[in-house]
Amino acid sequence: MEEKEAPDYRSILSISDEAARAQALNEHLSTRSYVQGYSLSQADVDAFRQLSAPPADPQLFHVARWFRHIEALLGSPCGKGQPCRLQASKGRRVQPQWSPPAGTQPCRLHLYNSLTRNKEVFIPQDGKKVTWYCCGPTVYDASHMGHARSYISFDILRRVLKDYFKFDVFYCMNITDIDDKIIKRARQNHLFEQYREKRPEAAQLLEDVQAALKPFSVKLNETTDPDKKQMLERIQHAVQLATEPLEKAVQSRLTGEEVNSCVEVLLEEAKDLLSDWLDSTLGCDVTDNSIFSKLPKFWEGDFHRDMEALNVLPPDVLTRVSEYVPEIVNFVQKIVDNGYGYVSNGSVYFDTAKFASSEKHSYGKLVPEAVGDQKALQEGEGDLSISADRLSEKRSPNDFALWKASKPGEPSWPCPWGKGRPGWHIECSAMAGTLLGASMDIHGGGFDLRFPHHDNELAQSEAYFENDCWVRYFLHTGHLTIAGCKMSKSLKNFITIKDALKKHSARQLRLAFLMHSWKDTLDYSSNTMESALQYEKFLNEFFLNVKDILRAPVDITGQFEKWGEEEAELNKNFYDKKTAIHKALCDNVDTRTVMEEMRALVSQCNLYMAARKAMRKRPNQALLENIALYLTHMLKIFGAVEEDSSLGFPVGGPGTSLSLEATVMPYLQVLSEFREGVRKIAREQKVPEILQLSDALRDDILPELGVRFEDHEGLPTVVKLVDRNTLLKEREEKRRVEEEKRKKKEEAARRKQEQEAAKLAKMKIPPSEMFLSETDKYSKFDENGLPTHDMEGKELSKGQAKKLKKLFEAQEKLYKEYLQMAQNGSFQ
Repeated sequence: MEEKEAPDYRSILSISDEAARAQALNEHLSTRSYVQGYSLSQADVDAFRQLSAPPADPQLFHVARWFRHIEALLGSPCGKGQPCRLQASKGRRVQPQWSPPAGTQPCRLHLYNSLTRNKEVFIPQDGKKVTWYCCGPTVYDASHMGHARSYISFDILRRVLKDYFKFDVFYCMNITDIDDKIIKRARQNHLFEQYREKRPEAAQLLEDVQAALKPFSVKLNETTDPDKKQMLERIQHAVQLATEPLEKAVQSRLTGEEVNSCVEVLLEEAKDLLSDWLDSTLGCDVTDNSIFSKLPKFWEGDFHRDMEALNVLPPDVLTRVSEYVPEIVNFVQKIVDNGYGYVSNGSVYFDTAKFASSEKHSYGKLVPEAVGDQKALQEGEGDLSISADRLSEKRSPNDFALWKASKPGEPSWPCPWGKGRPGWHIECSAMAGTLLGASMDIHGGGFDLRFPHHDNELAQSEAYFENDCWVRYFLHTGHLTIAGCKMSKSLKNFITIKDALKKHSARQLRLAFLMHSWKDTLDYSSNTMESALQYEKFLNEFFLNVKDILRAPVDITGQFEKWGEEEAELNKNFYDKKTAIHKALCDNVDTRTVMEEMRALVSQCNLYMAARKAMRKRPNQALLENIALYLTHMLKIFGAVEEDSSLGFPVGGPGTSLSLEATVMPYLQVLSEFREGVRKIAREQKVPEILQLSDALRDDILPELGVRFEDHEGLPTVVKLVDRNTLLKEREEKRRVEEEKRKKKEEAARRKQEQEAAKLAKMKIPPSEMFLSETDKYSKFDENGLPTHDMEGKELSKGQAKKLKKLFEAQEKLYKEYLQMAQNGSFQ
């Protein structure tokens, strides 16, 4: 077949149809080398100038390449009559056009904002700087697990924003040291101590207790809250039980020492009862302001020690209400000046109706459905501020106190409206506003503070600043329950932080919190903590195994090993998990999902190490080290690992990990190798005593020092530094399991012996006698001893006789075996 001659440019350019012209040009160019060594002619230039761009049709690729080549030499197609000049040496190959990859959309941090009740993209107001205010404790008693729920959760969130997302966080927290609860508790403690120091006579104490019981009984009858009522009933019962022995002692005129003992018991049991009674009768006479500062100062110190024990970072700045009274007075004055506050009988109240009617303001942003809830509002005002007189001072029951006129027995500070003290809600507004200005990025607190406390904070602050954006993101931590129940002293499930730390470490408590969402209810129970303990153990074993692998000696080039399919797969999983963890943290700091992804990653590593171990091959050190370091880094971000630990959980407590492990491990490694050599010789020479001593070193001596030796057949002993108490618990558990196995073995042997004895006893019975003793079933027998009639004298059926015949034959066989054994002397 003759080869078709390609048309020249003139015939091509004369084709009127654009598609046909392009096809003809493509066919013509397919026969020519138009790249390297291509000689550019005027005909090429003329043809090139007819095109504005290369064709989009991929089938016309010859035209496209030809066009780009000439374009690289001449530049863009020139208009008619315009000179075209070469841009490079004729025939030189040029770089093709480069396009950037499409990429993926970066994941952005979202936080659950109580102001919208949705997850919102987190956008700070000033670049990477984040201003954050957190409601601190009212310090009048020991910190409890409810406090831990909030402050550990916010500590985790703060660390993640600061150390993972790299925000510049300025964290402010307050201490409420002026409050109705503090005033009442301080007065009660002071008056009770005075009463106790006077050492009342037994008769006087009994009289006072009876006087105190009268208002207490009224209070008990009026209480509707079941938990509170139960607590009051328990106090009443305890006082009555303690009163009876003292009454009998007085009536019997016992000695002073016996009476004094009963007095002390009653004083202790009736402390709450008497304190309340003394406060109601003598509280107004307390005038020393130092009494009201001593109590919060003590409990504030206790709170800080608890936070340090929980590894909660201290705030960047801490504010105390008692130190900001002048700022609070100025804050209240401006709210009044702006028309949203009014003075009544020496107190100042916030006008909620006036604020809500303003076009630029909204009242009840967080919980609008709770506006008007008088029970919640009165709880927010405080026990000392809800008398009929105080309530009558308000224009509306929904209004709340900005400043309270002090009554006798209350601390006071001078102000334009007379001596008084700050309201509860105004404290945070004034202190946060002073430090963070007219608008902050984040405000945090417990879920139960949303209304009225935080809604009132928002209202009075926006009334002060005349804006509608005092807080951009409001974060509220979830409730804490105790084994499914609300924490309450009346239910005897009130757990202080110190009590919790006696049972579990700060890390274990934090892991429990990390395994739950920060904004949902967390149930503090044995199941919750057991899950945290198992998670800690799971991670710790992984870290210890990796450390053991990293201690294996390799030369400088040997640390870089060729990757096989297993390493490539594990590395892919590693990066997949990192991506999943990042997405989870972007999704409202979802630590629960993060912990599960970390668990899955460790499981994959464990499978990889087990597979390598089964093949007697060393795992890839660098890969496992990278994964272990990443996991350690994440745990450090969460505050679950101290800063001085380079890999895994520290050994020996904070500040001792590096020096302890680095110093001790070389000696333990030498001991392990020496022990392994001794065991090998003992096995070869068959010296069991040395093997027993070797086992005793592993099982009894080293655990007391916090050292675990793990022996594996055909492999070197694994050396691990573990918490001593953990090892001792493991040893006890191992002994318990071994003891159970021993008992089960003994029980099985006993049952087997009993069965054999029963079988032997049965074998001894001649078949002719086996049914004769069953006179309750049969009345007649044949010459072989087989039953023929039942108890009623009826002849047995053929089926019954056949069944008995089978039993007879089986016994006959057993009896013959017995006779044979007896003849052979098997029973001797």
